[in-house]
Amino acid sequence: MNQEIKIAILDMYDGEPNQGMRCIIDIINRFNQLVSFKVFNVRGKAEFPALAEYDIYISTGGPGNPLEGDGVWDAQYFKFIDELMLWNKEKPIKKHILFICHSFQMACKHFGLAEITKRNDTSFGVMTVHKTKEGFDDPIFEGLDDPYYAVDSRDYQVVQPKLSVFKKHGAQILSLEKIRDHVQYERAIMAVRFSEYAIGTQFHPEADPISFIANLRDEKKRERIKAMKGRRKFRNMLEDLLDDEKVYRTNETFIPNFLRTAINHLLTHKKIQSN
Repeated sequence: MNQEIKIAILDMYDGEPNQGMRCIIDIINRFNQLVSFKVFNVRGKAEFPALAEYDIYISTGGPGNPLEGDGVWDAQYFKFIDELMLWNKEKPIKKHILFICHSFQMACKHFGLAEITKRNDTSFGVMTVHKTKEGFDDPIFEGLDDPYYAVDSRDYQVVQPKLSVFKKHGAQILSLEKIRDHVQYERAIMAVRFSEYAIGTQFHPEADPISFIANLRDEKKRERIKAMKGRRKFRNMLEDLLDDEKVYRTNETFIPNFLRTAINHLLTHKKIQSN
């Protein structure tokens, strides 16, 4: 019986070196006795894995407008997602996928679950995220409080959920952004369970304080963040990054929960198939 678990990372960063990819690989390596992985440069080279060869998929964040593509990689990306969803309807051993940030926005739009709009200003830093009723019951959040804390970095947002479409797909909203009493803006959707085997987040569950602080070594980036947030909020953000119960906790919990669930499911069903 072949029990090797293979993970495909769908790189939406255009193949450029970045801290987000380092964090994802670091988390996967915590399971290195059970899994192997390969990175596919989706946006830069329109590289895609053969669906039958991989068991788990992580589609990363990335820069830019989630509503724009070159008509090649984005068309192939949506085709790939549709094929994966069809596989899970027809095959006994399921494929698990996690969509992060840019990928999450694209998936929400593709499935017609909500609207993608440009924010009035950039959301950046350590944010509080609130579970919905469905989120409290979802095992992906086991070990995370309400609210929980996550790194947020986006110019776009998922809003105006189409609840009839959610119901049709069997999808659920799991988290919403922080409550902002002083403004009238709609709270953006921060996590969705698309199906039993597909989940996505607007925030960056892979982020760790080391990666975030590494970006602040660039003086231009550091000053841009200070100008955007103000010096007081900038200092508060640094304190949040160093709090073991905030970003560290999410990094240690969310994607590991996703991988453990997927690996346990796959090992169980591969064993059943081999008997």
